Amino acid sequence: MIGSRTSLQFLVTVAVAAASNAFAASPAHPPAAGVAAVSAPSLGSAAAFAVLAGSSVTSVGATTLDASVGVDPGLTVTGFPPGLLTGGAIHSGDTTVQAAKVDLGIAFDALSADGCTNDLSGVDLGGLTLVPGVYCFSAAGSLTGTLTLDAQGNPDAVFIFKLGSTLTTGSGATVARINGGQDCNVFWQVGSSATIGVGTTFVGNILAFTSITVNTGATVSG
Repeated sequence: MIGSRTSLQFLVTVAVAAASNAFAASPAHPPAAGVAAVSAPSLGSAAAFAVLAGSSVTSVGATTLDASVGVDPGLTVTGFPPGLLTGGAIHSGDTTVQAAKVDLGIAFDALSADGCTNDLSGVDLGGLTLVPGVYCFSAAGSLTGTLTLDAQGNPDAVFIFKLGSTLTTGSGATVARINGGQDCNVFWQVGSSATIGVGTTFVGNILAFTSITVNTGATVSG
């Protein structure tokens, strides 16, 4: 899971970040009627981490993170400094990160159990406006341009995106939240790897089974 700030490039092996409920108010994809509200999974002690990985964490350049970095069962964390932690600490193989990894696994499984309210397989997220819900991709998902998440005045609105394989954003892509809501209630569950492109402004927790790469000039708020 990442809750990061500015000029960030990471390769995080076996990390997590998010997925929650949402669907598009796009004319081509009208919201499903009568869908029950979706609840955000608890991240437990994992919520204290900006990056939580299984094998290694590598920071390249002037990365800034506002919470802890953890890795387990791997022990490798490199790039701090010049990377900067403005909050939290580095946890490598200790009991704190081990407990967080357990909680992370519970959250990942909870997301897996959520039923889909909308299937967006093959649809680029760019240009869509989505309302709270669970959005699913059978395989890869992509974002070019701007994805707008409309919380519809609900401060607790949850958006979950479940991707069967990869998540990739183009350079300068944006996830924008409007009409209330919270960044921490947006979840991206990724079956393999997530790549956040150069200069992307991204919102949400990313839970990826294999790796997360956040490129130069990108920001992630979750």
